[in-house]
Amino acid sequence: MINENKIIVVLPAYNAAITLKDTYKEIPKDIVDDIILVDDASSDHTVELAKKLNLKTIVHSDNKGYGGNQKTCYREALKAGADIVIMLHPDYQYSPKLIASMAHLVASKHFDVVIGSRILGTGALKGGMPLYKYISNRFLTLIQNLMFGYKLSEYHTGYRAFSRKVLELLPLKENADDFLFDNQMLVQCIYNKFAIGEISCPTKYFPEASSINFTRSVKYGFGVLITSLQFFLCKRKIICSKIFDPNGRKLS
Repeated sequence: MINENKIIVVLPAYNAAITLKDTYKEIPKDIVDDIILVDDASSDHTVELAKKLNLKTIVHSDNKGYGGNQKTCYREALKAGADIVIMLHPDYQYSPKLIASMAHLVASKHFDVVIGSRILGTGALKGGMPLYKYISNRFLTLIQNLMFGYKLSEYHTGYRAFSRKVLELLPLKENADDFLFDNQMLVQCIYNKFAIGEISCPTKYFPEASSINFTRSVKYGFGVLITSLQFFLCKRKIICSKIFDPNGRKLS
């Protein structure tokens, strides 16, 4: 715990057997109260390894997608009494050693959301981020900052910490079940005026680390632009998407 806040780490897993143990070893057990892994119908031995590591393991009988996996992660964390939830990919691309820093920032009450940014500093390209992904990341981030009147270094990191009230208030069930979920969730946080903090996060790109291919990246990019337009229209009370509806479907 930190300041009497229960800390739960959620691991949205899909074929993560090769990297799961390395990820788990670096999670700071002195402050983390529980770890929940949600397996999205992996074809490798992710589930067997998770159980050997004594992780609380939820198994999807069929693949629900990256966003669908996160919906289960957050719902289970709330049921387990989490005050602060850190979403960490079990593919060892992001450093688990930063969990304490992210959790402390949320526990301070200065921030409702904290993201681990690959763009702050010079770590992204040095860590092996493909150039086309770096360029598209910078372009989409610029567009979103201009449309939202906000200033984040990136909107596309998969390393995030949330306070309980964020997960309870946002209509997360209205979000996509694919990779667009991450961007929609961050945009929802801005729409609802949650305070967002950032820390610099080194990242590693290697064959075992999960990464979406070029085709999916293009689809994601168009989805980000649509989400940005939805925000713009809703803020101006022209037409409001369900993802910004305060009465939209929530996890709890």
